[in-house]
Amino acid sequence: MRTVDAAGLKIGDDHPPRIMGVLNVSKESPYKPSVFNDPSEAAEYVDRELIDEGADIVDIGLESANKRLDVLSAEDELERLDTALSVLDHVSGDAVFSIETRYHEVADAALANGFDMVNDICGFADPKMPDVCEEHDAAVAKMASPPDLTRPGAIEEVDDIYDALELNGFTDKTIVDPAFGGWSEAKTLEHDRETFDRLREFRGYGYPILVSINRKNFLRDVAGRSTEDALPVSLAATSMAVERGAHIIRTHDVKETRDAALIGHEFARRRVREPGDVSVEELDVTTTGDAARHLDRIGAPRDVATESVTRVFELEGLGDDDREILTAAAADAGAIFAGGDSGGLLVGTPAALGHISDITRDGSDALEGALATIERSVQ
Repeated sequence: MRTVDAAGLKIGDDHPPRIMGVLNVSKESPYKPSVFNDPSEAAEYVDRELIDEGADIVDIGLESANKRLDVLSAEDELERLDTALSVLDHVSGDAVFSIETRYHEVADAALANGFDMVNDICGFADPKMPDVCEEHDAAVAKMASPPDLTRPGAIEEVDDIYDALELNGFTDKTIVDPAFGGWSEAKTLEHDRETFDRLREFRGYGYPILVSINRKNFLRDVAGRSTEDALPVSLAATSMAVERGAHIIRTHDVKETRDAALIGHEFARRRVREPGDVSVEELDVTTTGDAARHLDRIGAPRDVATESVTRVFELEGLGDDDREILTAAAADAGAIFAGGDSGGLLVGTPAALGHISDITRDGSDALEGALATIERSVQ
């Protein structure tokens, strides 16, 4: 996993989770507490509510990305950029300033006049965006989107996120964003749940991950909360996202989100990461999907993904004959069955565990049913 330097702010596994606070200079934005059109008032909000509360990055939006609203042109955004630049002049606190845009012209003007990084909500649908970011040596968050400047984040199937993130490549300072939220009518809460469940897979790109999950519908739905009452579910998800490998959390609730992110970071599993003539890094791989993404990244065959993780199942209620049969079949398949007084643990890779039922002979119906359950689980 590479570390991205965003104007001196290091983003990656070896650094604390970074908090991105939000300011909008767009009157259409649905989150009114973060919307300003007076630069001095906006700067006061940035200093008091974002930077002083722990924001490492301040993301300034020029227009609402709501799919129900008309999309501004690059010219329209450039007119609003003057307000955003005035905010920078009035801010007294220290933070990395990000411009949220989909247009390379806006990114170029913002980076040339004081902004530090870009939050591209259309994921390089503008093919000149990566060139502009590289020319300015700027970090860029790339949100998974179709190759269409009018449809930010409108990915309708989770597997399509990967193709979308690869659109027009990556810069050396890219940060990937899997695009949580209802960016299209076809995208459901189940899609966001699946994306969150598979969050570790996005580490397979080798770039830091940004997530924007603050008060999102798929979290509110779990607890049956309104937007106003959804802070607790957002904080719970924040800790989980950081534990699963997220590096930047974009939020309107900076102070609370910072604390939740630090808890996730503190109790995440520590993995070996040693530089040297031969560098060593223990990857955050818990599923065959995680492994497959890393194999794709290094150009290795995907067929070893099922040999890349270990699963452990406890079985209770086996008779003596079934224990002997399972012990032998597990060994032949390359797995292990360790029997104890009250049960046993079946340990192996998904490939090995999936093979056991094929070679088990003369087992009881109960054993066959248990092995079928395990085989379905590891597919």
